[in-house]
Amino acid sequence: MTVNDLNPITPQSPAPHMGTQQSLLLIDDDQRLADLMREYLSRSGYAVECALEGGTGLTAVKSGKSDLVILDLMLPDMDGLDVCRKIRALPDATADVPVLILTAKSDPMDRIIGLELGADDYLSKPFEPRELLARVRTILRRQRSNVSAPPATAPPVMNFGSLEIDRGARLVKVNGKPADLTGYQFDLLVALAEHAGQVLSRNQLIEAVRGREMEAFDRSIDVHVGRIRSAIETSVKNPKRILTVRGLGYIFVKHQS
Repeated sequence: MTVNDLNPITPQSPAPHMGTQQSLLLIDDDQRLADLMREYLSRSGYAVECALEGGTGLTAVKSGKSDLVILDLMLPDMDGLDVCRKIRALPDATADVPVLILTAKSDPMDRIIGLELGADDYLSKPFEPRELLARVRTILRRQRSNVSAPPATAPPVMNFGSLEIDRGARLVKVNGKPADLTGYQFDLLVALAEHAGQVLSRNQLIEAVRGREMEAFDRSIDVHVGRIRSAIETSVKNPKRILTVRGLGYIFVKHQS
């Protein structure tokens, strides 16, 4: 994303929101790039706050005012992955704020680790401004749908043996104990559970959870499924609840113990 990328683009239509302007927190030490992103996203209807260091960004997250965090992995005072880890470890609802990771690193393992730590999506630098905006809108649209009432046809609480999925409370329990899942992973588990006994492809899961197809890296679903298995399965190496169907996708077992 550069000045040349930004200037020729006409202002976007205002971001859809629920009566109030949605707030984005940008944590990136590149002042020039941060200014460009703030200008572009502001023109698209968002309120954008910038933090040039991880510590400053964490303080801003704790205020609870951010609807989405855009987080660079390379920061001067701490690694962006540490920032993501600290966000997810916060003791209140701010721990569930969506996180979009920006990375200039070529190692895909950094992206995978970020997703495992609870990031909702990632975007590689350099990127097109429109793609950044599209991903921001997608994450926020999914976040808004999370607070909507569940469909009347679906029970608020789904039970599969010792596994309990409470859609209203957005809580998962195994043998009565809460399972540690991110908001995205909870939605993914719900999508699987709603289609128990059916094989769902990665694209179907992405579409069900995000409300649109993902442009790249559908293997991120594999990372999230692995994290879900760690939280709800007795043995990750020998899963009994979420099974892999080679070449097709995943199936959530309807009858569980």
